[in-house]
Amino acid sequence: MNIDWAALGSVFGVSLVATIALVGLFTLGIVGLSKGASGAAATASGSTGSGSAALARTGAYVCFGLCLAAVSYGIYMIVA
Repeated sequence: MNIDWAALGSVFGVSLVATIALVGLFTLGIVGLSKGASGAAATASGSTGSGSAALARTGAYVCFGLCLAAVSYGIYMIVA
């Protein structure tokens, strides 16, 4: 039985990079939602800066959308 170490290393590297990227995107989405929520609370109390809260929330939705796209593509690759 022969093991192709180069292919195994390649799969490991791609898996590691994809995992770190996906977790990073999801974390940025959570941070964006928390900043959007704190900005909305500040706006409700009379402070300005609702544009920043809207931008943070939009960025969070983009991050979550990219996570969904990556997971969907992975499922597609497994099924196809």
